[in-house]
Amino acid sequence: MSKNVGIVRRLDNLGRVTIPMEMRKSLGIENRGEVEISAQKNAIMIKKYEPVDVFTGSDKDLIEYEGKLVSVASIEALAKLAGLI
Repeated sequence: MSKNVGIVRRLDNLGRVTIPMEMRKSLGIENRGEVEISAQKNAIMIKKYEPVDVFTGSDKDLIEYEGKLVSVASIEALAKLAGLI
């Protein structure tokens, strides 16, 4: 089985790597755009950051509260759970 090989980049002395422009364009990542970095087994995953509700993962009707994003649907569900509506 052959191993997929992408573009090889060298880390600089601060541990930074440049994501090739072609890859950024294909993913819609703007200059100075945000990316999400995570570790999975023996790989580092870098993907375009897309804000989502902290409870459900929804990306619809988001409101920021104390630095966290919450959807209107989650706010309504929490209000019902708390007996407020």
